[in-house]
Amino acid sequence: MQGSYSQSGEVQRRAVQCKHRRDGDQGSAVGVGVLQQVNGTARQIHGADVAVVLTNGRFSSKAVPWGREHRIHLVDRRLLAEWAAGSRPLWDLLDRIPPPRRPSALS
Repeated sequence: MQGSYSQSGEVQRRAVQCKHRRDGDQGSAVGVGVLQQVNGTARQIHGADVAVVLTNGRFSSKAVPWGREHRIHLVDRRLLAEWAAGSRPLWDLLDRIPPPRRPSALS
C-alpha cells in the first residue's frame, strides 16, 4: 500500500499487487482470478483509491477488459520496462491516475 497526495491535496492510497512469472511473458498469463482477488480487497479491505496489478509477464486476453471494467490498472512487462527505464513516472504511463504532489508544510 502506498499513499500519496492528489492534485486536490487529498491523500490518495494505492494498492499494488505484484505477480512474478518465472518465464516472463513466455510463461503463464495473469488471469481474471488475480484481478478478482485484488478487486475484492484493494478498496474494501485496504481503503485504496487506486488498484494496480503489476507483472513481469503478461495478462490474459480476458483480464485486460475485466481490469478496465473494474478500474484496476494493469502493468505488464512492456510497461514495467518503460517505467523502470526512468523516462516517465508511473502516473504518466497509466490512464486516469492523477500525479501525486508533494505535501506542503500545511499538509
